[in-house]
Amino acid sequence: MDWFWRTYANRKHTQWEKTFLWDMIEPYRRPRSLIPLISLNIAAFYTGVVGAAITEQLYKEKYWEEHPGEAVPIMKPLFYFGPWKVQREDFKGPT
Repeated sequence: MDWFWRTYANRKHTQWEKTFLWDMIEPYRRPRSLIPLISLNIAAFYTGVVGAAITEQLYKEKYWEEHPGEAVPIMKPLFYFGPWKVQREDFKGPT
């Protein structure tokens, strides 16, 4: 049993030394790069823009098939469930 506690104490001491050394070096390390995060945000933004454009185009094509020659009304927002109102006289919502 003596061997077990001696091994355990040596291991704990070695781990503490490693932690102590890395804590001393930490302030001098180079900061992490923000390029992957920025790239991901840009890709997500443009994916949303392209998705919205495709959705709106499909909406217009479907409306034109059902009502040929008419002006297409503004598309109702898909993921916004609050009140929305267009302040125009000639606007009529989708029926």
